[in-house]
Amino acid sequence: MSNKPQAITETIVLKDGREVTIETGKLAKQADGAVVVKMGGTMLLATVVAAKDANPGVDFLPLTVDYREKFSAAGRVPGNFFRRESKPSDDEVLTMRLVDRVMRPLFPEDFHAEVQVMISLISYDGKVMPDSLAGLAASAAVTITDIPFNGPFSEVRVIKKDGVLSINPSWETLQSGVELDIMVGASKDSIVMVEGEMDEITEQEMIEAISFAHEEIKIQIEAQERLAARIEKAQTKREYCHETHDEELRKEIWDYAYQRYYDIAKDPSAKHERSDKFSAVVDEFLEKYTEEELEEKEVLAKTYFHDVQKEAVRQLILNENIRLDGRNNQQIRPIWCEVDYLPAAHGSSIFTRGETQSLTTVTLGSLLDANRIDSVISQHDERFFLHYNFPPFSTGEARPLRGTSRREIGHGNLAQRALKVMIPEETPYTIRVVSDILESNGSSSMATVCAGTMALMDAGIQMKKPVSGIAMGLITDKESGKWTVLSDILGDEDHLGDMDFKVTGTAEGITACQMDIKIQGLTMDIMEKALMQARDGRMHILGEMLKTIDKPNADVKPHAPKLVMMEIPKDFIGAVIGPGGKIIQQMQKDTDTVITIEERGEIGHIEISGTDREKINAAVAQINEITFVPVIGEVYKGKVVKVMEFGAFIQLAKGTEGLLHISEIAWERTEKVPYKEGDEVEVKFMGYDDRKKMRLSRKVLLPKPPKPEKKEDKPKQDNANEEK
Repeated sequence: MSNKPQAITETIVLKDGREVTIETGKLAKQADGAVVVKMGGTMLLATVVAAKDANPGVDFLPLTVDYREKFSAAGRVPGNFFRRESKPSDDEVLTMRLVDRVMRPLFPEDFHAEVQVMISLISYDGKVMPDSLAGLAASAAVTITDIPFNGPFSEVRVIKKDGVLSINPSWETLQSGVELDIMVGASKDSIVMVEGEMDEITEQEMIEAISFAHEEIKIQIEAQERLAARIEKAQTKREYCHETHDEELRKEIWDYAYQRYYDIAKDPSAKHERSDKFSAVVDEFLEKYTEEELEEKEVLAKTYFHDVQKEAVRQLILNENIRLDGRNNQQIRPIWCEVDYLPAAHGSSIFTRGETQSLTTVTLGSLLDANRIDSVISQHDERFFLHYNFPPFSTGEARPLRGTSRREIGHGNLAQRALKVMIPEETPYTIRVVSDILESNGSSSMATVCAGTMALMDAGIQMKKPVSGIAMGLITDKESGKWTVLSDILGDEDHLGDMDFKVTGTAEGITACQMDIKIQGLTMDIMEKALMQARDGRMHILGEMLKTIDKPNADVKPHAPKLVMMEIPKDFIGAVIGPGGKIIQQMQKDTDTVITIEERGEIGHIEISGTDREKINAAVAQINEITFVPVIGEVYKGKVVKVMEFGAFIQLAKGTEGLLHISEIAWERTEKVPYKEGDEVEVKFMGYDDRKKMRLSRKVLLPKPPKPEKKEDKPKQDNANEEK
């Protein structure tokens, strides 16, 4: 009798016929929930564990989502020094964020027990992108447990290629070029998260793609429900009590604070001034309590004050169309911009919108500066990348620096996706964009996109079109049914609102988006309204940017590197490099350039970089000499290296000489070669003789003299006739 446990499985059949299976009961049985999701040869193991109770004083959900890719999944050994998986890559962090952002709002608001979700890529077949399945795996792991959860949910990757929508493509398909690439996360009833990049698509195409994704997600949710129905533990959710309330205190605070908060919100003020006024209301109220009473009531009181503040601000916006800084719902904050602020940078800009400011730089590098991506999924060089930094002083805080946060990676990736589609493919440079946020009060990632566009144009990068970005918000009221969309949201409006929807694009269409929705049941009407209002906002911001710089500079800065790309036949690569790299090293030393050679099929791809155009040209000339192969019929300017009685030897390039025979110098007979050593002569390459020697001609470039006219003799017959 076998001890092998009996697995419980459910199958999802996608519209294109591919199958996804969800399996539980075989692996990791000590976790609260564990599933294996399989599609083709790609497999993910997802586990979840939730603490039995909340830690004292915790009034939020301590959720951790971890996603890791095992190199063994693809039959590879990690390429780092220790030969083991180390800290998560940026791509792994981005996948964690994608899952977290959908999962977090689906837990009950009063559930504060620590929850840890771990997702591992345990098999990768090179065909199915694992991040497309991570959300499904995480949701299924929680759904089959007794952990309170308002799911299930799922995520799919939607692409549009040649005008056709499909889900969960392969890596190869993505690399071949698509018009749209977005990740959509949703519950059965609501879209919760959207993130991705597009090639200037319309708002309507965006809506269509999201709706398409939701239909596929519903199928995956139904499979999870069928699986959970077969698992006894999932039928009864665990009881918990992580919050105790004092309804009398709640009412007292509501009566005391609501109108005060409403009036503060109605009077426009700066971020820190407004924060101080809100805090003063709390402090005033708490003054009446003794220290003993404060210990008992302070935490709960501050929770109620936050709830009252949130409601007052929301009602003011809904009822009077007045926001915290005095704007109406569609107004954009004042903008000022500057380019070329940093003289030593290759490109720089400042973009300031209200109390949000980005100082962005562009650095141009060569092929050697490319960002090497070495992951389970792929190994490639990234020639355009953007880094986003969010120091504590940007919000007036003092806190320790702990390396790059998940948020910084996420925001940087969004801005990178927004801009990269506008970088021409033929751009020879490796481009690094760095955005340092110096002030923050709402949508610093969108300020990064705007500053990035201007810095790239300042650097002389010939962007196809400039890109701007805006963050949209949403305020809804269930009781009255009222809702309003906010343009260019503040930090407080993000925190107190129901949606954070970032949209970037050119004047022609959308290039990237990121949307997080905190409420259930967001309709497509609201989403469409948000997208159209976002377009108006983007156009306004773009107009302000173009007042500062309206087109890319014609060339890179004098101190920036210049790049020249060359292609040579593969057979010449060895000759250019030389024995032990001797020739290429000497060439780099002589011309003060950096030269890289990459073999691509039958072609040697050469990149020459330096700050001095003349020195780069000198390097090009040297390579041309080494790789010179004359073409029959082409005209060349050569140097006379030897004069003989029968002609002159002409050097066309280093190591390449041919004979200009005396008969080929001119059309008329030439008795003596009219050249001396060192003379430059223009000749045409006529091919090779029987002995494989080069034949050159000078005379074919000269006008051919006309043939002398022959004297016509009069016919005798005619003379005889004349005599008659």
